[in-house]
Amino acid sequence: MSGILLMLISAIIFIVAYFTYGKYLDKKLQVDPNRKTPAIEMADGVDYVAANKPVLLGHHFATIAGGGPIVGPITAAVFGWIPAVFWIILGSIFFGGVHDYTSLQASIRHKAQSIGTIIKEYIGKRGQTLFLSFSIATIILIVGVFCVLVADTFAAQPAAATASLLFITVAMIFGFAVNQMRVNFVVASIIGVIVMFMCVWLGILFPIQFSASVWIFILLIYSYVASVLPVWVLLQPRDYLNSYLLYGMMLGGFIGIIITNPTIQMTGFTGFYNDTLGPLFPILFITIACGAISGFHSLVASGTTAKQLDNEKNGRFIAYGGMLIEGFLAIIVIISVAYLTSGAFSERLAEAGGPIPTFALGLAHFMNAFGLPEATGVTFVSLAASAFLMTTLDSATRLGKYAVQEFAEGRSKFFHNQHVATVVIVVGAAALAFSGTWADLWPLFGSANQMLGALALMAVSAWLVKRGIKSMFTLIPMVFMFILTLSALGVLMYQNFATSNWLLTISGFILFVLCVFLIIEAWNSFVSNRKDTSVKA
Repeated sequence: MSGILLMLISAIIFIVAYFTYGKYLDKKLQVDPNRKTPAIEMADGVDYVAANKPVLLGHHFATIAGGGPIVGPITAAVFGWIPAVFWIILGSIFFGGVHDYTSLQASIRHKAQSIGTIIKEYIGKRGQTLFLSFSIATIILIVGVFCVLVADTFAAQPAAATASLLFITVAMIFGFAVNQMRVNFVVASIIGVIVMFMCVWLGILFPIQFSASVWIFILLIYSYVASVLPVWVLLQPRDYLNSYLLYGMMLGGFIGIIITNPTIQMTGFTGFYNDTLGPLFPILFITIACGAISGFHSLVASGTTAKQLDNEKNGRFIAYGGMLIEGFLAIIVIISVAYLTSGAFSERLAEAGGPIPTFALGLAHFMNAFGLPEATGVTFVSLAASAFLMTTLDSATRLGKYAVQEFAEGRSKFFHNQHVATVVIVVGAAALAFSGTWADLWPLFGSANQMLGALALMAVSAWLVKRGIKSMFTLIPMVFMFILTLSALGVLMYQNFATSNWLLTISGFILFVLCVFLIIEAWNSFVSNRKDTSVKA
């Protein structure tokens, strides 16, 4: 099959879905452009800061994408490219897009409060406690996994490390210029993007070389600092400027694929079992993770995006559109390795040292078709991928801080302090990051992440049912995700127990138990609400 054909068919499907199923979701969610959002009503200049569409899309897309749409599809490609593509397209439209958009709208209707607060209102206090416990555990996993991935990338591509550090400085200057000095936004954007791409060149000239362990330490310190700063200082401007880097990477890949017209040579389907990963169901679905649906997205939508959305009508563009863009990126990732035979893909994956370097080599090969040297292309793509990962790192740490503070509300003033709450996430992530490689942590992260998605869909469904809205469009994905992720946690506990990996075995068991108790709590709440409704009738 032609790589161009696969890419164009996928793009058309995503565009049609945005204007059809996306509008259907608008109607079901009763979106009102005249209703003030929390970013307007509760503006505080720290967390509640209204952002225009391109800025907020930059933040939201860069944060939700992370390394998921790169690492997941390449890792899952061992099952063949056909099941991976099928789940990416179906999942993005009917699972991930629905999950992200409904989470955002549910949050802004509740003063941009978290999914945990929504669960408290519609399921109960114990449900909120269990959800927050699960959320904190999942975020620690996310920060730990992505720390390892970024550190490995920086150690392998020192030029990307230099450029990333320079980006941080550029972003802070941009944020100060736009928000404090009131510099024209368009002018500042043009200058910022030009300087940002200059950083790529400076990175190549002055690469910073450290071991992966040193980078993990540096990245954890960065995550702490970024979490406690006001969003306009670093989070907003960094994500906005980085989005141009990410869009540039996707555009470069798109043009490169059009010019080279690669033929997909990878085996379409290799079987229902892989010796390394295990059974296709449920492992494929938790491995691809962010490329189709990710529970972390609900934390982003209800944690930072909801506090910056300036108008409800922009929600579809930001959340549903952002998920479809991420799905399209995952398709490009698949094509970047599927032009290789299955054997050549395995060899490159081993030689490159992981999914991100493998993706960088593949995309650089395509971009070489329009004159970009492959060495420069590898640095550029590695840098863009690192930008994804670092954006997720700082945002996830901030979201973890919110979750710890919410958990501590009314329980402990000490842990409600933002610095203490942030340290809880950073220390937990450090323990995981230094305990193993990304490959050891990724399956458990994927399971916890997808389960978080099921729990978010459960919260949204409870909200919709309470409002008298038929919610099969959230209930069906919710049931599927519960079955999927409980199965995955069971498989992973067995695999880690068999290899005597006690840390991951115990972690998986804790997540499994938390989830089962939360499902029971939700079921009891639904039954209770149904009885109350019957009595009133």
